[in-house]
Amino acid sequence: MTKVITYGTYDLLHYGHICILERAKILGDYLIVGVTADDYDKTRGKINVQQSLMERVEAVRQTGLADEIIIEEYEGQKIDDIRRFDVDIFTVGSDWIGKFDYLNDYCKVMYLTRTEGVSSSELRAEKREIRLGLVGESAILNKFIKEARYVNGVTVQGICTLNSDELSDEVKSLPIKTDDYHELLKSVDAVYLISHPSKHYEQIKEALNDGKHVLCESPIATNKKCCEELFNLAKKKNCILSDGIKTAYSTAYSRLLLLAKSGRIGNVISVDATCTSIKELPEGNETIHWNSIASWGPTAILPIFQIFGVQYSSKYMTVRYADEVNKVDDFTKIDFLYPHATASIKVGQGVKSEGQLIISGTKGYIYVPAPWWKTEYFEIRFENPAENKKYFYQLDGEGIRYEIVAFVKAIESGKKNLYVDEDVSKAITGVMEDYYEVNEINKI
Repeated sequence: MTKVITYGTYDLLHYGHICILERAKILGDYLIVGVTADDYDKTRGKINVQQSLMERVEAVRQTGLADEIIIEEYEGQKIDDIRRFDVDIFTVGSDWIGKFDYLNDYCKVMYLTRTEGVSSSELRAEKREIRLGLVGESAILNKFIKEARYVNGVTVQGICTLNSDELSDEVKSLPIKTDDYHELLKSVDAVYLISHPSKHYEQIKEALNDGKHVLCESPIATNKKCCEELFNLAKKKNCILSDGIKTAYSTAYSRLLLLAKSGRIGNVISVDATCTSIKELPEGNETIHWNSIASWGPTAILPIFQIFGVQYSSKYMTVRYADEVNKVDDFTKIDFLYPHATASIKVGQGVKSEGQLIISGTKGYIYVPAPWWKTEYFEIRFENPAENKKYFYQLDGEGIRYEIVAFVKAIESGKKNLYVDEDVSKAITGVMEDYYEVNEINKI
């Protein structure tokens, strides 16, 4: 019996895919089809896949062409599969000519001519063409526009900014460059906001009332009531309002959350997150520059609220002000008390510390080294070091491109993505409210 194996993503399964599978089928007696997993696709740059792994597997199954379907999950798996299944022929589309010649050492390699004029990338691009506007002054916009290039069907149309000193030539040369927010909204379908948090409420409200989707760098607002109002308005207008904490879109972060909640380290008793940097904090002009609690607070709080929930019993906030009049802190420490657990964050732009995340449990702990908020690696450690395990996951673009993809998918499906739950966003703004209203604050 001649065994044939082929691989693909098979996103939005189309006629071209079926033609390749049909031609692979007639090469032998038994066809094995490898469907690439989401995480492996990300490492290959396919971060805009529209369907889940199970949806893609089912689409291949329904063709009736595959005798067996397997999941491709890691680099080098093709060799392992060829050996494991005793494969005679490996085949893929002709757009990969030469790429898999090394497999000739293990079986016969055949490249099949692809169907012209049909591709999943083109279908994805046709399915959506979202015109995106950027709002703010941060240098993060330079990274954002680069990462947006990796997402099919998204066009960065313009920017609304008051200060372009830190912005790249690419951002400055966008088709629309204005300081009039209302003018930008006329020309876009969605906006990414990284303006000062004091502006978020009004800017989000205007965008939603205009029928525009919003991806907002956290915090969404500086008080909980305003945040709740904005989410309600988004639902009323059938728009997506998404909290932009890029760490939430990291594969490594998602996995460590899953492991923490699964009981791998026993009952979680403590979460300690630190995010610091040394940055000159200017006095005055607070409408442009972010303070420490707004810059780092949402990121540091995220694992606490996602592991323990938002119903903490009490919190204790300690602040060191660089400019108390304008509420500019260079260091803030917050302790959260839960009925059966405790948590703390340390954030600062004027104080430097080890930027690590430690999740402590009754059987072991999860250690994420600095900078934990964009990690590709973490460890689970136990009393017996022989039981320790290390986890590695590739992170491209600091999670920004995955954040854009999730935002686009949410727009297309009309469903709020679940990377940052609405209750978590509201609770984060509640913490911000206590900071800005000087509630429960101790100064040092």
